[in-house]
Amino acid sequence: MNPPKITSPFITKVTWGRIWVDGLGEARDYKLWPAGGRPWDWAETGTHHVPGVQPADVAELLEHGCEAVVLSRGMECRLQVPAETVRHLEDKGVAVHVAETTEAVALYNRLAETVPVGGLFHSTC
Repeated sequence: MNPPKITSPFITKVTWGRIWVDGLGEARDYKLWPAGGRPWDWAETGTHHVPGVQPADVAELLEHGCEAVVLSRGMECRLQVPAETVRHLEDKGVAVHVAETTEAVALYNRLAETVPVGGLFHSTC
């Protein structure tokens, strides 16, 4: 008998400043992974638009077994994603996708149907 498939939560809506996630509610920014997630508090790792998403920001995604990660850059693509962070994930065997937030949400939701995917989603600039 196969174990039940663990899926990542579906993002139901995104607007400027708010993201709604099935089973988790709404928040400004989110960290999502297979079977869960939580609001993304940039202060935890000292994240800023520049230099952007750091390896410390994605560590929790790796801990939850993500095989793919979607990193959103914000609605105006002001949040940077350094090559170092992408390499860090790729070195762990994780497929990495970087996109503007609405594109990132659409891609994440598609991947969530078949792959243990995680993501960092920023809902403003």
